[in-house]
Amino acid sequence: MTNRRDFLKTAAAATTAGVAGAATLAAPAVKAQSPIKWRLQTYAGPALAEHVIKPSIDAFNKVANGEMEIELYFADQLVPTGELFRAMQRGTIDAVQSDDDSIAAPVDISVFGGYFPFATRYSLDVPVLFNQYGLKEIWEEAYGEVEGVTWLSAGAWDPCHFATVDPIRSLDDLKGKRVFTFPTAGKFLSRFGVVPVTLPWEDIEVAVQTGELDGIAWSGITEDYTVGWADVTNYFLTNNISGAWCGSYFANSERWEELPEHLKELFKLCMDSSHYYRQHWYWGGEAKLRVDGTKMELTTIPDAEWAKVEAEAEKFWDEIAAQTPRTKKVIDIFKKYAADMKKAGKPYRYS
Repeated sequence: MTNRRDFLKTAAAATTAGVAGAATLAAPAVKAQSPIKWRLQTYAGPALAEHVIKPSIDAFNKVANGEMEIELYFADQLVPTGELFRAMQRGTIDAVQSDDDSIAAPVDISVFGGYFPFATRYSLDVPVLFNQYGLKEIWEEAYGEVEGVTWLSAGAWDPCHFATVDPIRSLDDLKGKRVFTFPTAGKFLSRFGVVPVTLPWEDIEVAVQTGELDGIAWSGITEDYTVGWADVTNYFLTNNISGAWCGSYFANSERWEELPEHLKELFKLCMDSSHYYRQHWYWGGEAKLRVDGTKMELTTIPDAEWAKVEAEAEKFWDEIAAQTPRTKKVIDIFKKYAADMKKAGKPYRYS
């Protein structure tokens, strides 16, 4: 007859044997997996990338906990910026941070990437346009028609100002100036006599020093100081043709779909982190360097004269709207948004 003490002894022995057996059976199933590796190239050079993307990629690699690692490459490091889209389609690189315009994305809405003249006044306009006025759905539709690339997210960067060797105090001062800028911004500025110049990003500073360039219309004052352009230019024009650069993240579609859902969500969170950081870094930097910066003198074209540039932008918008039904849809959204902000009044619009 088994007493309580004998029962407990038997049960304990069975449990110990069971645990040992389970451990023996489970052991072969534990197998280390190699981390997923991505190569991501940004439009930005090293100094700028330290702010516009590197913190978020460092965070991703840390939180991914060995499951995935993203190798970050800077402007033109693996592929020339103008060839990034095709390289991503082919799988030469896995992901890109840039604007649609600079990477020659083969979609009709690529013209709105970068600096589309007067589409925005402030950096917050970009996320509002995408998340509340319908641009997100239009971008998803456009890139859904292209093989091999998935558009992931858009965000805002800095406004578009002129940094020049000689002062700009009137529209006449723009005539003949050789300026490094974005494709669509260059087309618009050429109406005022600006000569747009395309060069590799890392060559810009030397090109200004040698006289190949008269100036830069590629950023606000924060980037001018960060990347060294404030060291080779003398003047900063406070007027801008756009309140915020519109840039995006893209990925090779096959590589994106291969990711488990939790890594997709982690990447989305890190994109949002990058978007948020830029909002305050640029907003504060633009003001601080106008006030405390010592390397460039501020100049301004009078409002009455600058109104001619704004009026010309309205014609430019209508020309772009006539290109395709989808570009018209985007322009209609811009017009609706501008009207809403004007009706809302201060602080949304001051004029």
